Amino acid sequence: MEVAKRVIVMYLRCFTGDQPCQWLRWLPWAEYIYNTAYQTSLHDTSFQVVYGWDPPTIRSYEPGETHVAVVAKSMADRDEFLEDVRYRLEQAQAVQKLHYDKLHRQVSYAVGDWVLLHLRRRPAASLP
Repeated sequence: MEVAKRVIVMYLRCFTGDQPCQWLRWLPWAEYIYNTAYQTSLHDTSFQVVYGWDPPTIRSYEPGETHVAVVAKSMADRDEFLEDVRYRLEQAQAVQKLHYDKLHRQVSYAVGDWVLLHLRRRPAASLP
């Protein structure tokens, strides 16, 4: 339960970004994402386990599809939100890639090359 709480809090922090007071608005999205995410312990999504079928997909919204103003605004807000989240994820990935590339270099080995291995947390008796 603690892990589930931490994951949902992480989702809400990502969703709210610059507007942390808006967390309640994004709670249904956090619930949907958590329930439709693959879980290794279940070997499936929570939604699939509970209901026995795949979760409903989220349709994209085209302006003018609905004549109800509230629905149109909600869908437009959702699309704007998803675009913002996509942008933030791309930024985070670029930063992580930059940090990774600073510490790593491309190395290739051929059969017969000698390499030095550093083994961690292995007692000497476990080595052949």
